[in-house]
Amino acid sequence: MDLKLPIVIQDELTEDVIQSRGMLDLASGEIFEVVYEDYELEDEGFPAEREDYEFTSGILSNGSKEVEFRVEVDPMGRKYSITPSELLELKGRAAKLFTARPEGMDTPPPAAKKTRRKGA
Repeated sequence: MDLKLPIVIQDELTEDVIQSRGMLDLASGEIFEVVYEDYELEDEGFPAEREDYEFTSGILSNGSKEVEFRVEVDPMGRKYSITPSELLELKGRAAKLFTARPEGMDTPPPAAKKTRRKGA
């Protein structure tokens, strides 16, 4: 199965959050095509290498609903990924996220009224 989903990545620093977007491969747990928002990687360095770095999380969303998960960081390889156990849990949570009814659709729509045609 070749399923890749867009995610938001948040590198939490002591007093700031560095946000980026990437693609999560649900088969392997690898995160690739990471693009930072308002952050110059070449000038400021990889977030996990900074002294004020604390942790990294990811967000998978569907409309206004979100699922947050832990992201592992390899500072030496400058790569993001998800552990196999976290990936397994995320797959279950993502399935619920993407199969949930849209907001405002908590109750099924009313049944259509049957009308009799004249002459029937």
